[in-house]
Parts: sequence; structure tokens; C-alpha cells
Amino acid sequence: MTHPVIHSQGLKKRYGNHKALDGLNLEVPSGGVYALLGPNGAGKTTAVRVLSTLVPPDGGAAHVLGYDLVRDAHTVRSKIALTGQYASVDIDLTGQENLVLIGRLLGLGRAGARRRATEVLERFSLTDAAARQVRTYSGGMRRRLDLAASLIKPPQLLFLDEPTTGLDPRSRIELWTLVRQLVSDGTSVLLTTQYLDEADQLADRIGVLNSGRMVADGTADELKASVGGGSLQVRLLDHEQRDTAAQLLGSQLKAQPHLPPDPAVVEIPVIGSEAANDALTQLHHAGIDIISFSLGQPTLDEVFLSLTGHPTATEELA
Repeated sequence: MTHPVIHSQGLKKRYGNHKALDGLNLEVPSGGVYALLGPNGAGKTTAVRVLSTLVPPDGGAAHVLGYDLVRDAHTVRSKIALTGQYASVDIDLTGQENLVLIGRLLGLGRAGARRRATEVLERFSLTDAAARQVRTYSGGMRRRLDLAASLIKPPQLLFLDEPTTGLDPRSRIELWTLVRQLVSDGTSVLLTTQYLDEADQLADRIGVLNSGRMVADGTADELKASVGGGSLQVRLLDHEQRDTAAQLLGSQLKAQPHLPPDPAVVEIPVIGSEAANDALTQLHHAGIDIISFSLGQPTLDEVFLSLTGHPTATEELA
């Protein structure tokens, strides 16, 4: 039986009067990607900082790779790697110099550090930029270099704390590809993210944090099923009728409508095609014309909103 790479019970961390972690119970299976979702302030980054031994917990217990988080902190640090929210590489050094420096700090000799840096640069498609100062790199290249630095000494467990924050879509997809390659090589990954599509794309299991506590855990399909029923999405001919349509649908279906960034679209939870048909009939009787509609499985966005009461980060920005 494979043991979990992370197991915590009642993990607590307080900053002043704020409970960043309020009894976190977490179990991360070995192999694959486990994603931690949560709104701002839910405790995702604190969980990573505690579990990676950067800050001590105030209560509870945890084991990482089978080692006690507090008593065996030095051993834990020797077997994990962490890539934080922002690239931590030195912009005044070249890509090659950054990786050689990390290698030397990890105890490699000069020749060994240079050899390993060359291998990792090639793997992350940074060979052509190896001799350039990092200040000349794009955001995506810096993130790849930062991830490469974490792999100078291959870890058993890699913490990725919102690794694609601020990246353009192409760079995000490139980073996803690299994460999949790491998993195929046997590295377990704990990923924190506010991007639900990222969790949907990468994660084998997902945990939802809210106010420092785990409020749900499961595969994406299990979490979607937990919301119950499906969702009705309606695209209106006249976007100025959206508020009226949302109010009517909410009254008919006894549910909270969801207004995505597209001003002509209304989404709402619904159980069964008959209820959806009745709701569409009500729109017709009210003189609200629709271009199209679809009835589908709940999205992770709806799961997130249902469990935390918060919209996703993407929606907040919109």
C-alpha cells in the first residue's frame, strides 16, 4: 500500500488574531498532482509554507514523506523542493549562473553543478538563453528557470504555490506541460492555484480550502457531482435583458443565478431536463429571446462558489 506524501491532522497557524490554518486535515496521495483551491486568504500559501518547513505550525501534526514535520524538518527539506508565487532567481546573473549557484549550495562540486545546470536548461528549453542575464527573460522564461532551479536536485515532492500567476496563456500551457513531465518521472506535486481550469487540467485530486479548513476533497468529477444536478446556460439575444432573465430563472428554479463575464450569458444550477424546459418556457412567456442554451454538468467554478461563497479569482478580476 502506497503511503501518502503528506498527512496532516488539525494543523494550525495563527498570525496575530488571524487563524491562517484552523485545524487543517490534509492527505496527499503519492504520485500525480494534488491541487489546493481556495479564495484569497483561505490559507493556501500558509499551508505550503508550513508543510515545506518554512514556518513552524502552532498546533496539530503533520508528516511529509513519512517524516515528522517538526522533529524531522531537516530531513524533509532535503527531499522536497518549493517554487513560490514569484520567480526568486537573481536577475543580475545569467540563467546558467543561477542554476550553478543553486547546485553549489546543494553541495555539488563545480563540474557537477555545471553539468546538472546544462541538463536542466536543456530540459526546460532554456539552452539558447543560458548565457543571458535573467533580467532579459520574459515572465514565462523566468518561471521556467525558477522551476528548473527547484529540480537541480530532483525532489520526491514538489510544492508549486500559484506558479502561473501573471503568465500569459501560452506560458501557462508550457508550464502545465513541464509539470506533467515531472509527474511522469515520479515526482509528486502539491499545487496551489486560484485558476480552476488549471486544477481541472492538472490535478488528480483537488482539495478546497476556506478560512483555513478543508471543506471538500475529491476528484474533479466527484466535486462536480457533489453540487448536485447540472447547470443551465442561456445566451440572450439582448444582453440588456440579462438581469430580468436572471431574476426570472432564479425565481423559477429556486437557485442562485451566476453571471459570468460574458454580458449575454446567464448560468444557473438545475436538476433535471424537465425543470430546465419549464424555465426556458417562462423566459419565452416573458418575451426574453434566447440565441442558444445548454444543459451540462456543474463546472468547477460552480463547485468553488457553492463551497466557499466566493467567485474565482478570474471572475473577481473581470
